[in-house]
Amino acid sequence: MFTKTHLADLTHLDSLVDNPLGSIAIPYVEALNAQHYARYTIERYVNCVIHFGCWLNAESVELQSINQAVIHRYLDDLLLVSSASATSSNSIKMDRAALNHLLTFLPQHYSIITKSPIEAELERFTDYLLNICGMSPQTCVNRCQHVGAFLSHRFCSEAPVFAQISGVDIEAFFQHMALKWRPASLTVVGASLRSYFRFCALQGYPVSALSTFIPKIASWSPATLPKVLSDAQVDAFLKVFDYADPVGMRDYAIARCLLDIGLRGHEVTSLKLDSVDWRNATLTISSNKSKRVQQLPLPVSTGQAIAQYLFKGRPLTSSRILFVRHRAPFDQLLSVSAIRNAMNRAFVRCGLRNQFCNTHVLRSTTATRLQKAGASIKEIADLLRHQSLDTAKTYARVDLERLRAVALPWPGSPS
Repeated sequence: MFTKTHLADLTHLDSLVDNPLGSIAIPYVEALNAQHYARYTIERYVNCVIHFGCWLNAESVELQSINQAVIHRYLDDLLLVSSASATSSNSIKMDRAALNHLLTFLPQHYSIITKSPIEAELERFTDYLLNICGMSPQTCVNRCQHVGAFLSHRFCSEAPVFAQISGVDIEAFFQHMALKWRPASLTVVGASLRSYFRFCALQGYPVSALSTFIPKIASWSPATLPKVLSDAQVDAFLKVFDYADPVGMRDYAIARCLLDIGLRGHEVTSLKLDSVDWRNATLTISSNKSKRVQQLPLPVSTGQAIAQYLFKGRPLTSSRILFVRHRAPFDQLLSVSAIRNAMNRAFVRCGLRNQFCNTHVLRSTTATRLQKAGASIKEIADLLRHQSLDTAKTYARVDLERLRAVALPWPGSPS
């Protein structure tokens, strides 16, 4: 149990006097310590919270106004200071992490903490997507990110006023997003906004005509085959994992799940110890896009990699999650971004980072290898859990380069 004596070793107690966040310093440290954060990290987080409290006083920001927008203002001020000093970007990242923990921690101690109007609106939209539309949690997160970006672009941090939204606002938003997003991604953003406007219409807001202003993004089906790893590249990719290191064992087992079975990143994060049926060599997937429980065959290579991780690499924990964090906070799920970063680091180590990135290329590689082995489109769609065969047909396109290699010469033409 942390006391003021322990806290005094981390920071100066004088700085807690008249600090609006001073009263939560000890419980904040206790919470971080319970999650097995390193002492150095706790010290940095506490100092950041203290500085944030001083900034709240200087800016006359009340505790009930603390939200993500206020934290962004504080970090923006830090960035202005860091541009004129030797403050590193790593320090800003540390501050952002500390305040994100604080934002989660504060409601446990202050009932006055409120959400911003946009955050409250996104919370209602999330409830609609989950409980009315039956969307998967990851789809809800993606749609809320798109809608949140639109509302922030139009209203900044103010409460949305739907009567003030016009077609010009929608056009300006898509022009802004087009500077950094690809056409396929913009199509997804448009679908998210249409879903949000349907939600608003059900609440009685006059937004039914706004969907007509969402642009139809030109998108052509690619004429080439999906970008995938060759057999030699797959071998090189799998050899770069450190099988003697616990994290290396975990990342290798995750790579096998992505490559052998074609799992999505969020499906890997939700796997539990009970998901593996060792007797029948099956893997149960319950967190997928369709929200249906599905069983997949467990290849020998995948099972061996998981077993090695469980026996030799997985840390002692009461969590039933299969792949757990090896760094603080230990009580949280392994994020999809953590899996993506692990695979990207493997691509760097095997010299393929300039050709491949992220996890979906491994899923595409699974489908293409099945297609080359003679599997039918229906079999590929079943393994990848595609609801439509059209989604899996992309792997059945004709590979013209391979056909040229086996084509017979035209009669009468020089050989």
